[in-house]
Amino acid sequence: MRTNIIINDDLMNEALKLTDLKTKKAVVEEGLKLLVRLKKQERIKSLRGKLHWEGNLEQMRLDK
Repeated sequence: MRTNIIINDDLMNEALKLTDLKTKKAVVEEGLKLLVRLKKQERIKSLRGKLHWEGNLEQMRLDK
């Protein structure tokens, strides 16, 4: 998808230095991937204590 955005120069330069990524596009894509990953983790964490599981964890650890 092509889009034009205005990005803070200082923020972009810092991201380029810290990541060793070569292009602004790569920095933006990496940032989007990180955002998606974090949001997916949040969804998974929100299920804590809400799912019922039956099984024997010790037995599962022994299965190969």
